[in-house]
Amino acid sequence: MERHLDQDLEDLKKLLLKMGILVEAAVFEATEALKELNSKRANAVVSGDKAIDEWENTVDEKCLDLLALQQPMAGDLRFITMSMKISTDLERMADLAVDIAQRVIELSDKPLLKPLIDIPKLTKLAQQMSKNALDAFVNRDADLAGRAILLDREADRLRNLVQKELIEEYMSKDPSTVSRAVPLLLIARHLERICDHATNIAEDVIYMVQAKVVRHHPEQLK
Repeated sequence: MERHLDQDLEDLKKLLLKMGILVEAAVFEATEALKELNSKRANAVVSGDKAIDEWENTVDEKCLDLLALQQPMAGDLRFITMSMKISTDLERMADLAVDIAQRVIELSDKPLLKPLIDIPKLTKLAQQMSKNALDAFVNRDADLAGRAILLDREADRLRNLVQKELIEEYMSKDPSTVSRAVPLLLIARHLERICDHATNIAEDVIYMVQAKVVRHHPEQLK
């Protein structure tokens, strides 16, 4: 006979998956708005953030109910507590998508400072890491989670390249470029932070599946 808790855990998984899909869509729309400097798409990302906040509340309430009423143990307890942490990271990723959208709105009425080269690479990486982390959660795939974590170093490298170029080649040489360079600096930072949160989710998946802590211990991924 199937435990009632099993169905509750499956329901929780579905809630998180729906929230994750909304967050992935927000990140995608914000980055597409950046490519097009499309303020209409950017504004839609900003207005859609409230729904994601409500999903976070729903997930947290479900987790707290399960902890209080079911008194889960071992793997079930890890799944519930990690679900709460994952919902927080997802919500913060959505907030960062909003931050990107707001920077796009700032840039939409200005000529682009330079052709975008490394930011699109960082954008693609943020989308890939977000998808991999969520897929790893849904499938309880620790190997996929590990691969997502290992991509974070490349995200840091791309952010640093963007910062170096904008500061050294534009802002320091021509102060008139600052108003167009700063939003790009912030967008690179927001994208790198999305990668950080995807890494957090992947680390939580590994703990959930294997009861192994890899946060601050990347050598354990080898």
